[in-house]
Formats: sequence, structure tokens, C-alpha cells
Amino acid sequence: MTNNIESRPIGVFDSGLGGLTVVRELRKNLPHEKIVYFGDIARLPYGIKSKQQIIEFSKQNSAFLSKQKIKALVVACNTSASVSMPALRKNFKLPIVDVIGPAARRAVQLTREGRVGVIGTTATIESKAYDRAIHRLSPKIKVFSAACPLFVPLVEEGWTQDGVAADTIKKYLTPLIRQNVDVLVLGCTHYPMLKGKIQQFVGPRVKIVDSAFPTVNFLKEVLHCQGHLAPANGQKGGLEIFVSDFPRNFIRIGERFLGQKMNPVKVVRLK
Repeated sequence: MTNNIESRPIGVFDSGLGGLTVVRELRKNLPHEKIVYFGDIARLPYGIKSKQQIIEFSKQNSAFLSKQKIKALVVACNTSASVSMPALRKNFKLPIVDVIGPAARRAVQLTREGRVGVIGTTATIESKAYDRAIHRLSPKIKVFSAACPLFVPLVEEGWTQDGVAADTIKKYLTPLIRQNVDVLVLGCTHYPMLKGKIQQFVGPRVKIVDSAFPTVNFLKEVLHCQGHLAPANGQKGGLEIFVSDFPRNFIRIGERFLGQKMNPVKVVRLK
């Protein structure tokens, strides 16, 4: 591995495969960057774990990626980002970007009525991380949140376009719509796979924020300011994918998130 920082990879981790939606955006908007992804499939879902366990898992994931000589770390797991960022910044001396801050900024930019909805896992919603991030930027904005735990299994079963998805979306999001939100933040990297159905339900007046785009934009700004962007030499950056388990439906789900065929995947056991 070269010592030239610009040519080092960007590390990305999630509790499972949803973070590949962030990788997809990275490959689209930073095509020359090398990426190393770790999906902690063996220990998901993080959304029902204790705060201390989520922090410990997040530190282990970050330590593994740090050994890959990464130049920056993206915490693509909303649940992890909601509780572990202080611990990660204390333990790892490299740029760390989460999905919550950039999505919150985008929501504040988009709202016209000051009423923002946030959906995510139970742990993310209970942490109130989005509430804090939005209120740091604009204290007057009202934030309305809803945990949507069934969205993840719906996406992983591929039930994103049928009546089951529509009924579940209606059940979870009706209370938010009654609050007249004009922006809805998808606070889980699985949820963009339901974006079409969600937009159909909430209607065109509600703007949807998918954290992948603002997160990649923010990371690009950070790397540019540090002079660490990969050179635009015409070569597309590579992608390495590591997981802590390899379930039977991994390739089907992963390729749906990533939007392309997957290279060989390596299984590693973290301790």
C-alpha cells in the first residue's frame, strides 16, 4: 500500500448491506476513489442493541478499516452514527464523516415550513440524534420522528414494490403526514430502496432527503480541503467488500443496493 494519502482508499462501514447505497453514491460522484466496505452482517441488526454494544461494534469495525490504510472513514450506519461518533473521533485520528450531520443540513436547507419528519430504526429514533443535529442548525424547526423497524426486512426480502410495502408505509408514516411535515429524512441506509413508494404516499409537496447524496458531497468537501482527493487520472477506483458473514441471499441484496455486479467478497471475523 502506497504512503501517498491521495491514493489511499475511503473506508465505509454499516451493520449490514444498506451502506452500499452510500458506496453507490461514492462511485457515482467520486469515481476515482478506492473504497473498502465492511458490512457487519453477523451482528445485525444494530437497531435493537444496547448503546454500549453499538459503540463497541463500531470501534471494532473502524479498527478493521483503519488497518486497510484508509484516508477517511464514512459511518454509513445511522444507528452507529447516532451513538458512537464521540467514541470514534476519540479513538481514530482520521477524518470521520457520518450520515446524520449532512442529512440534517440538507433537511434544514429544504424545509420551508420548519416541520421535518425523520424515520429510522428504533435505536436511531430513540437517540434523538437527528433532532439534535437539526436543532443545532435551526432551533426553531419542529422535528417529528417515527421508528419503522419493518422497513429493513421488507427491503431485504425484496418487497419494495408490492402491497405489503404500501400498507407498511401507510401504517408508519400516517402520523407524520398528519403533522404537516414538508421534508422527510430517510434515517436508515435501507430506506432509499423504498423511496419511490414513500414519495408516492407522502405526495409531491414533501421533499425526501436520502442521506447518501449529502454525505458524499460533504466527504468530497473534506477531502478537497485537505488536498486528499484521488487524482482524476481517468482510472476508476476499485471496490473491496468485506463482511462478517455471508448469508444465502447476500449477492442478490447487495447488488440491488450497489446497483451493479459485485466483485468477490471476503469474509472476516472481528473480535
